Amino acid sequence: MGGTLSIVSASRSTNNLSTNTLSTNNQSTAMKILVSNDDGYLATGINVLTAALEKVADVVVVAPDRNRSAASNSLTLNNPLRVSEVSPQRFKVDGTPSDCVHLALSGFLDFEPDLVVSGINHGANLGDDTIYSGTVAAAMEGRFLGLPSIAVSLVGQDLKFFETAAAVACDLVQKIERAPLASDVVLNLNVPNIAAAELQGVRATRLGFRHKAEKILTDTDPYGRPIYWIGPAGEGQDAGEGTDFHAIERGYASVTPLKVDLTRNSALGDLSDWLGSP
Repeated sequence: MGGTLSIVSASRSTNNLSTNTLSTNNQSTAMKILVSNDDGYLATGINVLTAALEKVADVVVVAPDRNRSAASNSLTLNNPLRVSEVSPQRFKVDGTPSDCVHLALSGFLDFEPDLVVSGINHGANLGDDTIYSGTVAAAMEGRFLGLPSIAVSLVGQDLKFFETAAAVACDLVQKIERAPLASDVVLNLNVPNIAAAELQGVRATRLGFRHKAEKILTDTDPYGRPIYWIGPAGEGQDAGEGTDFHAIERGYASVTPLKVDLTRNSALGDLSDWLGSP
């Protein structure tokens, strides 16, 4: 998996077109990992994650140029995307997390990574957070394009233990290197905001779900016009044993395998009966 990693059609911070080449040891057998996020390329989380992954893999970062949290799976279709090189193997995009991964894997990179890792998100992606999450969406985009992916999030207040989440992510990456995952697998990793020495372990979990979100917040702008803020997410409702909420609450990292197929298969029979009824 070594050789030369090349980036094409990129612009430097001056926006002058150039071709950029990322060189690695020709004898290297390290994994090639694409890293992205939704908090933006300057966020602490992505930089801690990248530094950790570089110890075990060849890494290229293609991430949003600003915070794009809760962008979900949105793609930019009506405007062109602009890419700037901020340092070797680091690129920012004026688009969504899904834009970044789609761009990277659909022609911007002239090599195919072995894995997509998104994060470290500044906050939880538990339960139904995954529907809205740009971090999870970036990982999902990797799966859409045929690569196994990991979404990584740090859960808690006053976030400071990003190294704990990075260490768990690196362990998962090395497990994948030893025993590869199928290309349609997305792992949603949430890690409590605690020191690594306090982490109780890692658990396989299912998604729980939250209570209804808090009400919107209303205010007025300086011109007296009404403005609205989306209210905080609800607390965990389905948060019992076996869920991601339960694992985090007890000091464990939570790993949930996600799938893209949203079909509620158990309801198909009842739906057919309902559609056939008078």
